[in-house]
Amino acid sequence: MKQGAGENPFAEDSDTDEEQSPAADDKLDDEIQSMDADIESSGTTRSESGDSSQPMQIPYKFRRDGVQDGRDRVPLFLHSDTKSAERDALRKLEEQFDSNVSLTDLREALVIAGLNHLDEVETQLEDWGYGMTFDD
Repeated sequence: MKQGAGENPFAEDSDTDEEQSPAADDKLDDEIQSMDADIESSGTTRSESGDSSQPMQIPYKFRRDGVQDGRDRVPLFLHSDTKSAERDALRKLEEQFDSNVSLTDLREALVIAGLNHLDEVETQLEDWGYGMTFDD
């Protein structure tokens, strides 16, 4: 048959393409699934150059399915002035990142920052009356 418009350009040319055995396909699928599982569990992947000494950390924001993914629900009750300051901080950070910031992410970041600065947390608790005694 003459080559031309009637020919299927997507048809496989059996003379030039080497067929891969089903066993090789299964092995490749197993390797891909193993890599996906490793990435899911660790949040890391190898760099594109294949250098395993420099793992690339995929940020939590991009490897999760939603903001609640991997988090425990805890109740949070705030004074109105704290809620207002939280709202202001959210707006400021959204301007700084030029992107939406999840309130859930902001709240956890605030908790982590507080945990890293317990001396400031202690000062706030003292302002609320912790550590006061009324003994003579």
